[in-house]
Amino acid sequence: MQTTMKRQRLLPRNRQGGFSMLEVMIALTVITVGMLGIAVMQQFAIARNVDAKELSVATNLAVEMMDRIQYSQKNVVSYNGVDVSSASATCPATPQMTAGDCTQWQARLIASRLPSVRGTVSVTATGPASLNQWLVTVQIRWSNLVYPLTFTSVVSLG
Repeated sequence: MQTTMKRQRLLPRNRQGGFSMLEVMIALTVITVGMLGIAVMQQFAIARNVDAKELSVATNLAVEMMDRIQYSQKNVVSYNGVDVSSASATCPATPQMTAGDCTQWQARLIASRLPSVRGTVSVTATGPASLNQWLVTVQIRWSNLVYPLTFTSVVSLG
């Protein structure tokens, strides 16, 4: 009887080796959820990257028009009412420099490939009349944008 007890103690226990099916399934579920999360984050990052590119392009276009107006300060009032889009343009006929700036700006807006892009310029008097100052507002809108991109500057002719 003692020999059988010793043999039972000396025999290796039947230990389980490897992973169970349940453990594998749980690991696969965790990995799958993680991969789906990474895919969603990647999609979000790409969409925000496109938004940032469009915003940069529109900012450059607005600043370009603002620079054109600053360069042509004596004609600042003639820029009022400029309204250009891919479909149409409202450009002043005179002075020639303002009309040329408007036409070139329309070409640049179209070349930007912003969807349904539209640019407007408004010029209003600001401050005391003796200072001869004008508030210039340049706005750019496109279909993917909730609010228009707006730049304002004061041009002084004094």
